[in-house]
Amino acid sequence: MRSSRDSFRCRTTLPGTQGYVCMSIVEAERNGAGALTRLPYSLRVLAEHLLRHEDGEVVRQEDILALGAWPLTGSSAHSVGFMPARVLMQDAAGLPVLADLAALDEEVRAQRGTGISLKLPAALVVDHAVEVDASGTHAALSTNLQLEFERHGKRYEFLKWAAQRFPNLRIAPPGIGICHQLNLEVLSDLVSANTADNPELLGFDSVLGTDSHTTMVNGLSVFGWGVGGIEATAALLGEPTVMRIPDVIGVRLTGELKPGVQAADLALTLTAALREHDLVQRVVEFCGPALGMLSVPDRASIANMAPEYGATMAYFPPDAQTLAYLRRTGRPREHLTLVERFLRAQGMYREASDPEPRFTKVIDFDLGSVVAAVAGPSLPQQCRTLSEVPATIVSAEMGRALTHGAVVLAAITSCTNTSNPEALVTAGLLARNAVLRGLRVPAWVKTSFAPGSRVASELLSAAGLQRHLDTLGFHVVGHGCTTCMGNSGPLLPGVEARVKDERLSVAAVLSGNRNFEGRIHPAVRSAYLASPALVVAYALAGNLAVDLSSAPLGNSPEGAAVRLSDIWPAPEDVHAVLEGIQLESHFAANRRVWQLGSVEWDALPSADSAQYPWEGRAGYIRRPPFLETAVKRPLLSADIVGARPLLILGDAITTDHISPVSRISATSTAGRWLQEQGIAAASYGTFSARRLNHEVMLRGGFANPRLRNHLLSDTEGGFTRLLPDGDVVPVHEAAQVYAKRGVPTIVIAGARYGGGSARDWAAKVTRLLGVRAVIANSFERIHRANLLAFGILPLETEEDLGGMLTGDETLDLGGLPSALRPGGELTLTIRNTDGALVKHMRLACRIDTVVEAEWLTSGGMLGRVLDKLLLEPRTNP
Repeated sequence: MRSSRDSFRCRTTLPGTQGYVCMSIVEAERNGAGALTRLPYSLRVLAEHLLRHEDGEVVRQEDILALGAWPLTGSSAHSVGFMPARVLMQDAAGLPVLADLAALDEEVRAQRGTGISLKLPAALVVDHAVEVDASGTHAALSTNLQLEFERHGKRYEFLKWAAQRFPNLRIAPPGIGICHQLNLEVLSDLVSANTADNPELLGFDSVLGTDSHTTMVNGLSVFGWGVGGIEATAALLGEPTVMRIPDVIGVRLTGELKPGVQAADLALTLTAALREHDLVQRVVEFCGPALGMLSVPDRASIANMAPEYGATMAYFPPDAQTLAYLRRTGRPREHLTLVERFLRAQGMYREASDPEPRFTKVIDFDLGSVVAAVAGPSLPQQCRTLSEVPATIVSAEMGRALTHGAVVLAAITSCTNTSNPEALVTAGLLARNAVLRGLRVPAWVKTSFAPGSRVASELLSAAGLQRHLDTLGFHVVGHGCTTCMGNSGPLLPGVEARVKDERLSVAAVLSGNRNFEGRIHPAVRSAYLASPALVVAYALAGNLAVDLSSAPLGNSPEGAAVRLSDIWPAPEDVHAVLEGIQLESHFAANRRVWQLGSVEWDALPSADSAQYPWEGRAGYIRRPPFLETAVKRPLLSADIVGARPLLILGDAITTDHISPVSRISATSTAGRWLQEQGIAAASYGTFSARRLNHEVMLRGGFANPRLRNHLLSDTEGGFTRLLPDGDVVPVHEAAQVYAKRGVPTIVIAGARYGGGSARDWAAKVTRLLGVRAVIANSFERIHRANLLAFGILPLETEEDLGGMLTGDETLDLGGLPSALRPGGELTLTIRNTDGALVKHMRLACRIDTVVEAEWLTSGGMLGRVLDKLLLEPRTNP
């Protein structure tokens, strides 16, 4: 029932504080806003947000009423506008965001004389550039950092310019840590005064991040998720994120973990279990009697994996564990008091005796069912017990030699696990016990340790455990993502050549969150995710054919067999080490210095002009092309007739398959283009380093060496069949020919298209290739939104379109542009080579909001935002 009130904004003084107020969920419910206190905790945060931002336009009274009615059915079709408190970026996605903002700023200045300003605070953490070139030595950390500056100096100069140009931007320089771990340890306040013009008004912290694993902060009860960089750009410019009020799936935790079971074991087991449910665009919220036993680092490991089980968020309600973590990580005591009083006043402090909220549905999970586990060989949801691993390796062979099944990369890496002190100490103690037994890592195993913050490495040194990891080769190689995102560097000398010459099927083991084909290293087909301790164990074994549950890892110098159970640390030993480390002081110090860079960072020059001096055609930092008329024009203003499939792909195509990644080889299309520009092969670098050169990135699209295009029978990689000619050519070359001929192109795919990392370039390269639409059985959330943001239409069908096409057909899409709306449908007409009708099909337009429809009709989000910026009142930022 519609309320007659003008507003539900219930401004309430917070007891026990000096002048702080909040918009009370409890009072709003009393005043007719609906059953807000019966909502899942995650949606109560959204309720507080809507109350705080209610203005009759972006947030309306009916939005709050719709949320208040949610508990009646556990679902809603209503959409609301959400504006986060802040934006978090990593450098790989953040650099293009800042470049797009710089180009927008230039365009606005040129047309109206004043530039743009950021409407939200933003933090960018440089964590995706460091590579493991050096390892196994104490000099590895400084060597890799030096190489990072040599390769990415131009990018970092641009970042320093951007920080001067946009005052709301803070930067964590290279060598500080990984964005999600710093988000937990440093950046997240949970409760804060969210607006500079109303500093006494407290509200929940919230964040949108340009990385799908932004959900890690849900473990600290912070409301937020990963988005594409283009959505982050919109948010920074004051555009609300329009979202349907989500379904919330409760995961009821019972039982308790067995001794020795790690947070990674739980996270991987849950990932496999939850992937069996349809969680796309849904929120997972954890509940149940066992919830209070999980620490925030344990929760963060689980929440980090939310993209792998398909959820938008994996939210843990705030409770005593939340406050304990804030205290241990050095938050000021007065802030802890403020947080607790705010949570209690809002009915948001979870107690074990509280009634369970209403959920869309509930999934039960017994913690006692979890055992030591790994996930692989190519997907995070492929959870295996230790005894099941050997059977997953093709031609695995036992033996202390470089052969099939050999572990050639063993990396303790990624925020997923290095944010967990208990997991790191367990690995350190296991390394100590192994060294004392005389075990060593085989010569072919490249080992590395890349923690997500400097605190993580400091705690192991303080405990006296890093020296044992060093003995096994797990020296600190950097504070960044490294192997987890593919920056594993070269294999050890001679290993890669032998792998290639002998056609060996070798493997990597890492404590990360993704192991897609071709991601970790091009010579490594199989990759397994595991806890840090199991990474050490597999490095010692040297081969995945070893069943760690029973077979020896190796022999002592006296010839005695040593098994994993012989060296696994007792839980009480782990806890004793943790109690002996003054973690709070380490975290507090890190909070003070997270923006301080190295000597190399301080020495970098920075342009002081209002307009960035872009580089030339072969440079690293070029002006983005997405505001140029030829690129931003609408692609869908009329029916598409006579289209050809640029590629026909199968299921589970990830953004790693689509977006340019890894090193640029001399034989690749991008490498040949750089050669034509006079660039020496030694200076080609990586696609990551050249992310702001669209000519290079365009030539690396759909070029993953493991990509299988069904238009070709026996070729992997970035090639396709040019139709109707039949020539096999690089994808980029085919797109150029089709464009010259005036032939529109479409990409065909199967289920779960666009999963994996939130890579904007997966959509950008699709747009630059001229693709009008992508037809798939289903889309992962972020990539679907990214396609729309660049004017590309995502279409869904339940039929196996790729299986019914030979590739010689032409495709018509009828019903445009009227179908470009939420719930819209259009007709696909398939014709054979002589124009005869093969089939008519109805396709669903995956447009979820009116805003997304506006993006399509404007040719993309940037064009739409530019039009709005030019209508804003003039300011002088």
